Amino acid sequence: MTETPNPNIIDADTLTGEMRPIRRIVVALGSNLGDRLGNLQGAVDSLSDTPDVWLTGVSPVYESTPVDSPAGAGDYLNAILLADTTLSAHRLLDRALAIEDAYDRDRSHGVNAPRTLDIDLITIGDRRSETEELRLPHPQAQERAFVLQPWLDLEPDAYLIDRGAVADLLDKIGTDGITRRDDLELELG
Repeated sequence: MTETPNPNIIDADTLTGEMRPIRRIVVALGSNLGDRLGNLQGAVDSLSDTPDVWLTGVSPVYESTPVDSPAGAGDYLNAILLADTTLSAHRLLDRALAIEDAYDRDRSHGVNAPRTLDIDLITIGDRRSETEELRLPHPQAQERAFVLQPWLDLEPDAYLIDRGAVADLLDKIGTDGITRRDDLELELG
């Protein structure tokens, strides 16, 4: 099983004295408009610059055919980031949305429309959420090879809470539609 930081280990905010647990997070990145690799690297760099977020791993880059997208949508580049954080789930979501906005993400064309940058929070420790703005674990993660395969590359024993072992989930759906791009690489900050 994937080792998750002990939620009983507490990080004290030096300014406020507030005590917050350290949680392992899994973040999915995708881009199919503009400088796709540059957009993904920008997301990695921006998350690396986020206070109270410590990146611990970045997966190989995969290229994938769009899923449930409009006709003519270009292929995506995808990757997974692993990190530890003391930020709340909603602060992480706010940060992800701000980074997408900085890369001119256009949300006016609906769900699954082409995008310069997509940042999805897949898991935040063992946190569960079913609010309109945040669902954890990500509700489609177990159906997406472009999430599962890069995650498995980073953590062969990865486990998606409430869903099962990532290797078993990937065996069920297969890897059609994704290609590992060894000619492309993302760097941690």
